[in-house]
Amino acid sequence: MKFTVNQIAQLIKGTVDGDGSASITAFNKIEDGQEGSISFLANPKYESYLYPSKATAIIIADDLVLKEKPLATLIKVKDPYAAFTILLQKYQEFTSVKEIGIQQPSFIADDAKTGLNIYLGQFSSIGKGSSIGNDTYISAHVTIGNKVTIGNNCIIYPGAVIYNDSIIGNNCTIHANAVIGSDGFGFAPQADGTFSTIPQLGNVVLEDGVSVGANTTIDRATMGSTLIQKGVKIDNLVQIAHNVEVGANTAIAAQTGISGSTKIGQNCLIGGQVGVAGHITIADKTSVTAQSGVTKTVRKEGQILGGTPASPNSEYLKRNALLRQLPDLLKRLES
Repeated sequence: MKFTVNQIAQLIKGTVDGDGSASITAFNKIEDGQEGSISFLANPKYESYLYPSKATAIIIADDLVLKEKPLATLIKVKDPYAAFTILLQKYQEFTSVKEIGIQQPSFIADDAKTGLNIYLGQFSSIGKGSSIGNDTYISAHVTIGNKVTIGNNCIIYPGAVIYNDSIIGNNCTIHANAVIGSDGFGFAPQADGTFSTIPQLGNVVLEDGVSVGANTTIDRATMGSTLIQKGVKIDNLVQIAHNVEVGANTAIAAQTGISGSTKIGQNCLIGGQVGVAGHITIADKTSVTAQSGVTKTVRKEGQILGGTPASPNSEYLKRNALLRQLPDLLKRLES
């Protein structure tokens, strides 16, 4: 990559303060800036790195009040994080070259349909009655079951398994060793103490623009569909049980578990290691802090929840502060 500061500013709709003709050849974190690199400042706690940074250019907020003049040329934008994201995306577009073709050994069922410009890696398979869209990239050692539908411009990384009847939209990414459509955890206790398996007859539906992290599992529905709506981003090592619905543009961090038949609203943020009980509903725009447990339905939109059982985060923090004082209170009572 080699662009001038002016070219980059035009791309991200920014204003240049400094040498717009300087060349940019690399990306760097602001604290590691080097000549020829570009960085950004979005978090105020890193402002101290701005002024001495050796980066050639730094993207900053246009309303940032500078304490001194930085060494670097500045590109001022409304949202530095969003602007830098756009820049990284464009760089990826310029440098990425998708392979095309069917590698051997691999298997495609006779009645499976494959679109234009697909790639199928070695030791991968596409089952009976399945359909793969145009420009989709399927890495090595991927297993795609029967009657699976995958849309256009998807990327499926090595070792992923997509069970029968799953439906995946356009522009989806499924990372390594993810499992889509495995059986839900359905077992009925019997009088003799054993369990009878409940057949899982539904499927999984991923709408457009969904990203599924490595080693994440999404179970098929008992009946109907486990539904992941458009734009949902799921981190690594997440478990989503049968008949769950996740609303559009929700993000779920690693090691979270969502129990069966729960409905999560749109534009929610679920932190790492969160546990969500089954058969509850979480309202739109809810944020749940890491290691919390959501045990009851959340009806009010836009809340930040923390703790177990999860409650408004301000209440949770107050309780924690009081709990830390208990040892001292106990000593005072005992004296």
